[in-house]
Amino acid sequence: MKPTTRSAVAVLAAAGLAFGLGACSQAADKATERVDSALSEEYQVTYEVTGANIESISYNGGGGDAMNPKLETVEKPKLPWRKTVTLRGIEAPLVTPVSISYDGAQATCKITHDGKVIKEASGKGAAATLSCVAVSPVAG
Repeated sequence: MKPTTRSAVAVLAAAGLAFGLGACSQAADKATERVDSALSEEYQVTYEVTGANIESISYNGGGGDAMNPKLETVEKPKLPWRKTVTLRGIEAPLVTPVSISYDGAQATCKITHDGKVIKEASGKGAAATLSCVAVSPVAG
């Protein structure tokens, strides 16, 4: 191969590599922006609990983060119970009704986001604990 041809090929290879790396860098920057945006995006969910003989309800009330959610508790709730909270990023919505009644507890918990049910569960029995935990709607 002639020296001028070799130089031209080397220049073209370097230009292609630089262009390719630049495209990868731009894609990585866009991915980082999307993750940062999702982590700070706020969203609302509504928790609902129905049933009988529920002693307490614990739920993610917002204000924490994905690794340390701020759990709040309502003692002796009036049923049906409903609460709308604002969460952020990948913070998981969760609600847990608890019964220590031995004469038959029953409960249904539901989490809705933008009018759609994203998690629902129900159960019955003595000394029952039921949990609804959903994936953050902004996580996926």
